[in-house]
Amino acid sequence: MVAGRALVTGATGGLGRILTMTLLDHGRDVIATGRDPTRGAALSKAGARFAAVDLVHEIPRQLLDGVSTVFHLAALSSPWGRPADFVAANQTMTRQLLDAARTAGVRRFLFASTPSIYTRAAHQMELTEVSPLPARLVNAYARTKLAAEQAMLSAAASGFATVALRPRAVIGPHDTVLLPRLLRAARSGTMPLPGFGRALIEPTDARDVCAAFLAAETRCDAVSGRAFNISGGQPVPLATLAEHVFHRLGRRVRMIPLPARLVLALAYMAEIGALRPGAPEPKLTVYAAKALGWSQTFDLGAARAALGWTPTRSPFAAIDWALGYADA
Repeated sequence: MVAGRALVTGATGGLGRILTMTLLDHGRDVIATGRDPTRGAALSKAGARFAAVDLVHEIPRQLLDGVSTVFHLAALSSPWGRPADFVAANQTMTRQLLDAARTAGVRRFLFASTPSIYTRAAHQMELTEVSPLPARLVNAYARTKLAAEQAMLSAAASGFATVALRPRAVIGPHDTVLLPRLLRAARSGTMPLPGFGRALIEPTDARDVCAAFLAAETRCDAVSGRAFNISGGQPVPLATLAEHVFHRLGRRVRMIPLPARLVLALAYMAEIGALRPGAPEPKLTVYAAKALGWSQTFDLGAARAALGWTPTRSPFAAIDWALGYADA
């Protein structure tokens, strides 16, 4: 276990809250940043030093004083939005934080990237870190996160180690992506299933993602300049995941199997309609149609060999933990 002060950006987000608590449980001195003062107060009570700052607009010089490791999780994570907002939050902020970290003498910089960079309308099995990417990435989020990852990895130098992790479909008590979608379906009583619900998904328990970050920190110098795919390692059909959630909640939900291509066509139409001035965000996005309609699984050999990390919890255990936490 590495000692020294850690900075966690995006600490009030879903993964950031779990990582901050994990570091505190290991006795680390943690500075946490985020834009939610209520969640920040809870982190302060737990022992972190919370700074309610928006790093898009400001990186206070004192924020990095004495910091040996930066865990950069802060991002604009959404399937839809203004491209300029994604550039500012994901690219510009990362470059500014990199510059500030090097100036402050930080030794390690770990970045939460995304496997959304692989997303396309095709089944992709056993993806590795060198698998070819689509000619055009699925949305502004994926494009700007990839650009930020590349900038961060290229900044690796002697005395300044950089590593990127690409965690897939993170499940935890504060999940804002996959689990909320299933909970909305449980409340509505119906759930469309792109690709007839057969697409394989590899959800990752947030605790396993945190373990991967700690493993990467430990071996940061040896693997500097590299990115690693991170997943739960257990592919599960979308329909099976949904059925587990609905059974856990005691809800009867009518599944509506649909062809993936049909859902994708509807998503394109929805996004075109959302381009009108004043139009709300589309309820169905191209990213969601592709991510849920086609399989995406990962070869975790690089993370196992280079980081000494392997996932230890099943998708169902992650779901039960997240739902049980919400129930508590």
